[in-house]
Amino acid sequence: MTTTQESTAAPRETDGVRPPWVTEAHLQEWRGWVSRAASAGGEAAGETASLAPYDLSPIPAVPTSTPADVAAAVELGRAAQRDWATTPVSRRAEIVLRFHDLLLEHQDEVVDLIQWETGKARFFAWQEIAQVATIARHYARRAGHYLADQDVRGMVPGLTKVRKVRAPRGVVGIISPWNYPLYLGSGDALPALLAGNAVVSKADDQTALTLLWTRALMDRAGLPAGLWQIVVGDGPVVGSAVVDAVDYVCFTGSTTTGREVAGRAAHRLIGTSLELGGKNPLIVRGDADVLAAVKGAVTSAFANTGQMCIHTERIYVHDSVYDAFRDAFVAAASGLRIGLTYDYTADVGCLVSPKQLAAVSAHVDDAVQRGATVLTGGRARPDLGPLCYEPTVLEGVTPEMAVCREETFGPVVSLYRFGTDEEAVALANEGSYGLSASIWSADTRAARALAREIRAGSVNINDGAAAAAGSIEAEMGGMGQSGLGRRHGAEGIRKFTDNQTIATQTVMPLGPPGKMTVEGFVGFTNRQLGLFRRLRVR
Repeated sequence: MTTTQESTAAPRETDGVRPPWVTEAHLQEWRGWVSRAASAGGEAAGETASLAPYDLSPIPAVPTSTPADVAAAVELGRAAQRDWATTPVSRRAEIVLRFHDLLLEHQDEVVDLIQWETGKARFFAWQEIAQVATIARHYARRAGHYLADQDVRGMVPGLTKVRKVRAPRGVVGIISPWNYPLYLGSGDALPALLAGNAVVSKADDQTALTLLWTRALMDRAGLPAGLWQIVVGDGPVVGSAVVDAVDYVCFTGSTTTGREVAGRAAHRLIGTSLELGGKNPLIVRGDADVLAAVKGAVTSAFANTGQMCIHTERIYVHDSVYDAFRDAFVAAASGLRIGLTYDYTADVGCLVSPKQLAAVSAHVDDAVQRGATVLTGGRARPDLGPLCYEPTVLEGVTPEMAVCREETFGPVVSLYRFGTDEEAVALANEGSYGLSASIWSADTRAARALAREIRAGSVNINDGAAAAAGSIEAEMGGMGQSGLGRRHGAEGIRKFTDNQTIATQTVMPLGPPGKMTVEGFVGFTNRQLGLFRRLRVR
């Protein structure tokens, strides 16, 4: 068994794990953005604290919101949203573009916070900057188009003017996870705000400071008070209170929790968008460039320490190139550098919590006990950090092993053989998830045809996962147990609106005119409908 290399580069100078620029004044400012409107004296619910993954030292606590705070935040949001809904989209866009500029200007601050709270390698923390900046720019420039009124024909052209308009839903609740706190915390809030809504975000307890920093930056960009509020606290308590009070829910997280959110929202007859779990497959056809496929697969399997919903967990390789791919893939995975540094010298960071470490270890240990082979990795590295786990490649995984079907959400991937395209598609479609997939092939036409047969919201050809996720103009989401609705693209902003039809009768009400009998009107209309059919009127 080969072992993963650790980073030998010295970390950037820090005050322990805490970024040295973070002062008590900063912490006080961020804590002030936690909505505690209903808590007397701000002490009713105590504080929420977490541990820094790099060394399990305490991250400064933030106030905990109560269900009453959530209800009050929603009401404050409703009051602010009334004026915001009448604010021109161009004015809303100006604020978002200022946020875009401020984010790029101060990106090192939030990248530090992301690393402090999640333990991820710096490059993957920076990727959140690139993604959010792209989202901000895209929707600021395209919101007017996506939300524009649209004139359509009525039943009888010329007699009725019909216009479709989009009305903000009101107050949008966003419940986001810890693995991408900036991207998932603000990437949905920006289009929701541009669509004319207020937002109440439930920050994950592990990464509250990142979202509070982002909210403070939006304030500097000029967002009116009350429009975006942050609540913090235990998910079943505070998250449930959000679902119970808002007009639309956007949730990213596990499939198990997603079902509960969907059920609670359905009881209130409000809309939901859910991005949930994945067990994402990657297919390497026999004609693929093996070295390119290896490079892409390593990135999609181990990026963000495997803690992302679209990361690759299953790799299916054609028999003719299996041995060459396996050997090169194992060599590449074993050469990744594990590092806990505030610079770009590490390829892989650590897991986010002891719970996550235990879950990853349990999957690998179960597989080994049932006969799987560890080709590289397969062990924790407490010598590098309390939550470090080596990038792991498994072979000989069988259906009774938990790692075969369940989402691991860590730096673990399994290799499998296949003989035909039909077999590869059948294997990729096994299980209940359908979030992301990847196909590597020199014949991109054949790969695109295969992509249509795979049940996944996104299929990347000759790329692991980033190509689809990075295209903000194309919708992203899951099929099956991987979720409902989409983020990005037109749907990524229109979902935060209700459709309204405004019809104006210009000549007369629909029905028999003058002294025409009902029978005569019916006959006249039937002839007219037949004429429309012959004239190909749509």
